Amino acid sequence: MFRKISLFISAIKSELKKSSWPWESDPKVKGFRKYRELWSSTLVVLIAMVLLGAYVAFFDFVMARVVTWAVEQLS
Repeated sequence: MFRKISLFISAIKSELKKSSWPWESDPKVKGFRKYRELWSSTLVVLIAMVLLGAYVAFFDFVMARVVTWAVEQLS
């Protein structure tokens, strides 16, 4: 059991070493500027999620009104 766990953890470590980390691009950069790419990517994802959520909420609202109207017309 512990052998499988250690193999899993070593596989995770090797995959993470292959990843591109934004703070490794320029070793001279310090502080918050080090994470600029990470923050901008996170901001893009958050904006996309808000827009997608608004789209789904609007479509749900419209469809609920259409179904309510159709049910009222049929009864």
